[in-house]
Amino acid sequence: MTRVTIIVGGNSVASRLTGVLEYTTNYLEKEKVDIKIIQVHQLPSDALITADFTNEAIKSAQQHVEESEGVIFLTPIYKASYSGILKTFIDLLPQKALKGKEVLPLVLGGTYGHLLVIDYVLKPVLMTLGTTTIQNGVFVLDKQVKKQEKATYFLDEDSQKRLDYALEQFKISLGGKNSDYYVKYS
Repeated sequence: MTRVTIIVGGNSVASRLTGVLEYTTNYLEKEKVDIKIIQVHQLPSDALITADFTNEAIKSAQQHVEESEGVIFLTPIYKASYSGILKTFIDLLPQKALKGKEVLPLVLGGTYGHLLVIDYVLKPVLMTLGTTTIQNGVFVLDKQVKKQEKATYFLDEDSQKRLDYALEQFKISLGGKNSDYYVKYS
C-alpha cells in the first residue's frame, strides 16, 4: 500500500486548515492510500525550538516521512510565507529526507496576493531536502473554507476541483506513471 505523510504546519486543529486536511485525507483514503498525519504544533515544543534530534516524538515523525513514498506539506500563510511552526519541523528533517519522494504543497491564505508563496518560498526549501518532484501546489483562500456545525468544514466548488486535480496528479505520480502535471527539478 502506498504511504503518504501529511505534515500540517497550523497552530490549531480547529481551523480552516483542518478543512483542507480533511478533504485531502478523505480523497486519499478513497484511493486506498495509507496516511500518517503529523500535526507539528502537537509535537513537543521544547524539542522543536531547541532542535532536539534525539526526542522520541521527533524521531517518530521523521521516520514516518522516511517510510513514505509521498509527502504533503499543508500550511497557512503568515507574513507572505509558510508558518514558523512548519519551519521548525522542516529544520529537523535530515538533509535529504525527501529524496525519491513525491511532494505536494497545499497552502491556505487570506488573499491571492500570497499565491506565489508556493513557488518562491516553499518549493525552494523543499528542494534542499532532496526532492526532485514537486507537484503543482494548491492555494486555497480562507473564504473558500466554511466551518460548519460539529467542527466540520465545507470547501467551495472551486477549491474542491483544484484539490481533486492536484491530488489525482499526486496519486498518478505515486503510482510511478508519467505525468505532465508536475514540476521536475534536476
